[in-house]
Amino acid sequence: MAANDYRAYLRNHIDMEEAPARAPHTGSTHRALIFGTLAVMALLQVASSVAILLHLTGYLREVDLASPQQSPNEEMHSETLIGDQMNSSTKDKTKKVPSAHLPIKTPIDLLPNENGLTQIAWDGMKAENLKRMKYKDNRIIVDSPGYYYVYAKTCFRYHEIHSSEKVNISNIELGQYIYHEKHSRSEPPTVLAKSSGTPEWNIKKYNKYCMEQGRGVRLEKDDRIYVKVSNAQLLDPAVEETYFGCFKISK
Repeated sequence: MAANDYRAYLRNHIDMEEAPARAPHTGSTHRALIFGTLAVMALLQVASSVAILLHLTGYLREVDLASPQQSPNEEMHSETLIGDQMNSSTKDKTKKVPSAHLPIKTPIDLLPNENGLTQIAWDGMKAENLKRMKYKDNRIIVDSPGYYYVYAKTCFRYHEIHSSEKVNISNIELGQYIYHEKHSRSEPPTVLAKSSGTPEWNIKKYNKYCMEQGRGVRLEKDDRIYVKVSNAQLLDPAVEETYFGCFKISK
């Protein structure tokens, strides 16, 4: 009986000594789980914040999975091809547009005067000055019928030093006239545009006056247009100052 009591006493004493050792082990396990959970939650919070920031700044974009995406090089190549094709079409279209731009022929060849007006001779020998149009007898000849814009600019000048004779320019009248001559020639030429005036020159050693005009008109095949001026002896021979031309704007 006494032996059994002693064994029980020893067993209880051993259990009491082991109990404090097990308690700390259980508490540290709970703390590790709590810290691990908090760490995972913190990482998720950081990842979520980064994702929102990237989305707001535009780094994350919606992707259309239904259609394949082109690389930047492919997109640039496509845009280049489209641009080249458009430029090529524009250049081809421009080459086909009937047009003429003729500078004054130098030295100036004064034609016979009719009613105080002289027809101007132009430089129509250069191929680049005429596109699908002809030039003959100081006239531009239409090859493709349609609506055209016709223009002309003439400059007059008087340089006393280079003049062989004195000319009274105090009340001189200068005029520019654009004529339309129909291909049938069944009726007299009509005046498409007219500009005239008496400039108030200061009677200096050098005087200059320019006139420029233009208008749209319907021209048929083989119709002709030409320019006449008054006081042609005062025409400025500079090719960039005095010129005549037209271009087709529609059918």
